[in-house]
Order: sequence, then C-alpha cells, then structure tokens
Amino acid sequence: MRECQLGVVDVLEFQALDEREAVMTVNVDVTSDVICPWCYIGKRRLEKAIAARRVQADVRVRWLPFQLNPHMPKEGRNRKEYRTAKFGSWERSLGLDVQVTAAGRDEGIPFAFDKILRTPNTLNAHRLIWLAGQDGVQDAVVEALFRAYFTEGRDLSRSAVLLDVVVEAGLSRSRADAFLNSDEGLVAIRAAEEQARRAEVQGVPYFLINGTVALSGAREPSVLVDAFEQPGHASNDGRSDCQIGQGGEPSC
Repeated sequence: MRECQLGVVDVLEFQALDEREAVMTVNVDVTSDVICPWCYIGKRRLEKAIAARRVQADVRVRWLPFQLNPHMPKEGRNRKEYRTAKFGSWERSLGLDVQVTAAGRDEGIPFAFDKILRTPNTLNAHRLIWLAGQDGVQDAVVEALFRAYFTEGRDLSRSAVLLDVVVEAGLSRSRADAFLNSDEGLVAIRAAEEQARRAEVQGVPYFLINGTVALSGAREPSVLVDAFEQPGHASNDGRSDCQIGQGGEPSC
C-alpha cells in the first residue's frame, strides 16, 4: 500500500446567483501529514482535479491534521536510524523512496529524500496549518511545508525553521511566533484527530468530499473529478497512501 493515513471532506450546497442559475460549492476536507509523501502527491492530483472539474463549482479545500508519528520526540529523530529500524534495513527504505520519487516526478514534485536528515514531530506544523486556516493562507502554508521538507530537506522539528517557512507563505512572523509559544490550537488539533479516529481513518491522504464521498489515498484526478459531482461511499480501492499498521507504525 502506498499512502499516508488520514482525511475528511464536506457538504454540497447550492447558492442562488439569480433566478436562473446557481453555483455549486464543493467542500473538500483533506486529512494529511506534512511528512507523508503521498499527501504531497495527493495535493497535486487534487489541484489537477479542481482545474479539470466539469461543473461550475466553487471548490473549497480544508486541511486537517493527522500525525503519522504522534509519539515522535519533539526534536525528531535521525531519519536513517528511524527508517532502518522501521523497515528492517536502510536499503529497504531507499527502495521505497525510489518508488515515491518516480510517482512524484509524474506530478512535477522533485522529491529529494537524500537531503532529509531528520524525521520530525509534526504537531507544531499542524498547529501552524490550523492558524493559517484562520488567516486565509492555509493552502499556501501546506504547500510551503511540503516543499520545505521533501524538496529542500529542512528540519521541521525546529521552531525557527517552521517560522521561516510559514512566514514565506504569508503568515505574520510575530503572530506565528507568539502562537508557537502558547497552547493555542492544541484543542482544535486534538478534536480533529479524534474525529479522524471516529471515522476510522487508517491512512492519508484521506479526502472527504461534500461530507458523503470518502476516498483514501492519492487518487488520480479523474476519480476526484467524479467525486465532486456525485454522492458516494467510502472507498479504499487502488489507493496510494501512508498507513498506520496494527503496531501503530506508519508505512512510509
């Protein structure tokens, strides 16, 4: 399975523009983690789906948190040591990176796993994504965090790095700094994670569209386009994601 565990999406509503026409609003909740490569790929495919939608619609995307490594030390861990222990050998880890790199290349993502030295704890990254949602720059911050980690190898365990990344994406440095030095956002993050557990989300990216169509994995744009237009059911077929196993360890 190629995926990273988590996800959610909202409700179809019609807003009357005049007596003759209405614009459909498609709400997409994406549950993801910033260290899930399939979530980055899923973001690109979602963007393609939005561009290719067949109906007149306002697509609203909200990013929700999922920690693949909730017990990761605050300072993170050496990536080579961590993945060697998880996969049994560094060679196995490198093989998985090759597979993801190939998939990313097709989406225009230049994964640079050789630059990543540490696997971070992502709680503060998720808090900042939540804050960005309040300030209307959530998608930009999510993009910046993915890029910083996967293509630049920046250490997202460090508050100074996180601040630089989110400020580049549009957040106020003073506001983000004060935020990280508080407990703000923790309740919202925990509530969203509990919602994901109740929904039995086992892998990310996880898309919930209009509150009715649940898709797990980095689906092809055509699948997402279809989901924009019709009610449906939860589906895990053919997914590419990062999963949480029975032992609590992520698959990527």
